[in-house]
Amino acid sequence: MPFKSLLNRLLEDIPGALGAIIVDWEGEAVDQVARINEYDIKVIGAHSGIILSQLRDALSRIDSGVLEEVVIRAGKNKTLISPLTEDYLLILQLGDSGVSARAAYKMRHCVDELRHEFEF
Repeated sequence: MPFKSLLNRLLEDIPGALGAIIVDWEGEAVDQVARINEYDIKVIGAHSGIILSQLRDALSRIDSGVLEEVVIRAGKNKTLISPLTEDYLLILQLGDSGVSARAAYKMRHCVDELRHEFEF
């Protein structure tokens, strides 16, 4: 599966992108690329899985539909989270120079390509 090439392209296409990671439902890394420490992107991935799980639970209780993406802004950094399947998600970490709207647009295209890779 060409996860690494798709993640590398995502980082190259987004100025200010610090890292991208695919994690499973337990927060375990499947594949990642990063301009920051590998441990840091794995921690971001693991915690993003917890956040997404809690948001999914809350949204299901109010019957508001399927969660498509989440953007978290913390100081100068931004984290974008998008489900790939029920069990896998993509996380993109942006630094202070990253533009969320551009990153979200590029990330949606990457998500579409990754979803095709998860089809068996």
